[in-house]
Amino acid sequence: MNVLVVGGAGYIGSHMVKMLSLAGHDVVTLDNLSNGYEDAVKYGEFVKGDIADTQLLNRLFSENKFDGVMHFASYIQVGESVEKPSMYYKNNVTNTQVLLDAMVEHGIKSFIFSSTAATFGEPEYIPIDEKHPQKPINPYGHSKLMVEQILADFDHAYDLKSVSLRYFNAAGADADGELGERHIPETHLVPLVLQAASGRRDNIAIFGTDYDTPDGTCVRDYIHINDLCSAHLLGLEHLVAGGESKAYNMGNGQGYSIKEVIDVAKKVTGTDFEVKLGERRDGDPAKLVADASLLQKELGWSPQYADLETIIRHAWEWEQKYQEWKV
Repeated sequence: MNVLVVGGAGYIGSHMVKMLSLAGHDVVTLDNLSNGYEDAVKYGEFVKGDIADTQLLNRLFSENKFDGVMHFASYIQVGESVEKPSMYYKNNVTNTQVLLDAMVEHGIKSFIFSSTAATFGEPEYIPIDEKHPQKPINPYGHSKLMVEQILADFDHAYDLKSVSLRYFNAAGADADGELGERHIPETHLVPLVLQAASGRRDNIAIFGTDYDTPDGTCVRDYIHINDLCSAHLLGLEHLVAGGESKAYNMGNGQGYSIKEVIDVAKKVTGTDFEVKLGERRDGDPAKLVADASLLQKELGWSPQYADLETIIRHAWEWEQKYQEWKV
């Protein structure tokens, strides 16, 4: 296949580009580098640009016979979306529509969308399956749900087929140690904990220890970055083979508490670091776990790196390498 990956210089996108390339596919990465790094694009062709640039999109679509487009170019910080909703709606919704319009004009029929379980809002039951009501509680979740709705309408009107994948916590790093997570600022728990282990942070904070969970801390579903990418590849193969549009929830089907993540990180790294206890934060549900059984049944997906220790070990290998690279 010949694939355009937008946002391919970011955390998930760069891993996706590598997986596609190693599977024998031709890849072009389009990224404006607002949250990505050109040196993370180690395979295929890199083009610096924005998905809102219609002229650039028309040139790319004219010069390349793409079988499909993968979208990882959204802004993803929940807190920032509350403070700057206009920025999130413009990039995540308006700019995505520009991309979809260009695809329709050039007859490209397969679209993979990196969505989010934030479209569900506060969980009404656990684990969360595809039938769970979608009631997002922040602009980030709203923006992703809007794109899902646009995709349904584009399928009906223009026969543009799509697979949307909703997940909670991407974690870990490339098993080969070539790629990893580089967010500035970092907001994800696993890299924050490992930064405390490596000394890049003074401590790690737990916000709330009185939740209705086994150890009182929030429980989340962590999915290895490579497992996440494999689901996106299966989704693209499904569409290119003539499959219908679909939205899937994705996760390991089990949750790990914040204390468990910290304990495993201490075990993997062989270090002890300061853990501070704080008050609950607004909007933090006690437990978020996805039901990925439909994805497993229909696309044959199964996680290779489901255990937390492996996820953290790969992330730790990258954290150590990143430290050397920074120096």
